[in-house]
Amino acid sequence: MRKEDLCLAAGLTTNMIANMGKGKNISMETLVRICGALNCGILDVIESEQDEINEK
Repeated sequence: MRKEDLCLAAGLTTNMIANMGKGKNISMETLVRICGALNCGILDVIESEQDEINEK
């Protein structure tokens, strides 16, 4: 899926997608919209920093 397609499907602005690409935080509402557009759950698209700490 292209970024533009995700914007349309999730009702997001291009700035929101660009900020995600820059590693900026996103709101839970934005995350829910993305998951709805991708037909997946929140746990499918995020990982916990705690998981990374435990792996070290």
